[in-house]
Amino acid sequence: MTSDAPTDLPALDPATLAGLRADAEAQLPDVVALRHALHRTPEIGLALPATQALVLAALDGLDLEVRTGTGLSSVVAVLRGARPGPAVLLRGDMDALPVTERSGEPFSSQHEGVMHACGHDLHVAGLVGAARLLAARRAQIAGSVVLMFQPGEEGDHGARLMIEEGVLDAAGERVVAAYGLHVMSSTLPTGLVTSRPGTLLAAADQVHVTVHGAGGHGSMPHLAQDPVPVAAEIVLALQAMVTRQFDVFDPVVVTVGRIAAGTTDNVIPATAHLDATVRTFSEAVHAVAPGRITRVCEGIAAAHGMSVTVEHVRGYPVTVNRPEEVRRVARLATGLFGEQAYRESPQPISGAEDFSYVLQQVPGAYLAVGATPVGADPATAPYNHSAQARFADEALAVGPAVLAALALDRLAQG
Repeated sequence: MTSDAPTDLPALDPATLAGLRADAEAQLPDVVALRHALHRTPEIGLALPATQALVLAALDGLDLEVRTGTGLSSVVAVLRGARPGPAVLLRGDMDALPVTERSGEPFSSQHEGVMHACGHDLHVAGLVGAARLLAARRAQIAGSVVLMFQPGEEGDHGARLMIEEGVLDAAGERVVAAYGLHVMSSTLPTGLVTSRPGTLLAAADQVHVTVHGAGGHGSMPHLAQDPVPVAAEIVLALQAMVTRQFDVFDPVVVTVGRIAAGTTDNVIPATAHLDATVRTFSEAVHAVAPGRITRVCEGIAAAHGMSVTVEHVRGYPVTVNRPEEVRRVARLATGLFGEQAYRESPQPISGAEDFSYVLQQVPGAYLAVGATPVGADPATAPYNHSAQARFADEALAVGPAVLAALALDRLAQG
């Protein structure tokens, strides 16, 4: 990997980077303790009162301007530098998943059916760690840092709600850049940082299709309108459609995850239902995919003398990184931890992320940090969202340092 940041981007000097790295390592025990406390008491959705209380307690004493959300259990904290300047935003999402933990960790979830299976406990603890690193360097900051502790990333559009409540203007002016990260329980060795310019993560929508036929007896299908073969034909046609109506280099992935029809073997049902997820990798394709999917469903149903109802539920938009901000990530990660610390992702990831709402509004970058447990094989370790997922605490010496460096470096640019 080569760090090819443009010369007009100011680089933090080696001494500053070395200090950040050393301080991140020194505070690791405290940050890990916070992560374990968060992991034991996970909460789901937009209402996270216990998590919010832990965050507020962890930020106490840092001389921040702190406020909480009105429609969700968010925390927004503004760190003011010693001199005036622009504002940047750092984000950590806080919510857990409806998963019963089977990781075997000694600090496993105390709430049956709820688990920090996606590593958001590390995101929260890491953002607190970054806040502490920045607070210790307040004298060298010209500007402000907005710390965005966000509920509801797992499908509840928490970032969009926080934007509506004013997080991007929390410092008194619109932030000029925003950064966030995600830890990975597999695929990446512990501490490795990765990102890419342009599309990093897909948009994810839902499609719900109901085929309307007419029920009857299985012995006389000609007297009914059987929606089941029509539904099956739609499933296959959608797979052909995405390979023939969209550029292979700007793809669409349609996965039908659920088909439901009927109650027994010899009764033709009146309806059949399909539920699918649709992944797209550009806003242009994201905009037109629903119309083309609907056209296929309606056309097949009409060919059989039936009708369909097609409901499209918009999920998170495409997550798009600014190239110059990805170069900043690469430069700082390698400056902090060496030339092998950063690897550019060769292609986008099909997962979705609601930090995309922030990056639609302001330039910035989203990145990933490896948190595969030490000694585990990244290729076979349980992936994020698994009940067996485990995350290396050691990643909390990397994420906070990178986030703090990004804020310092961008603010130094003015």
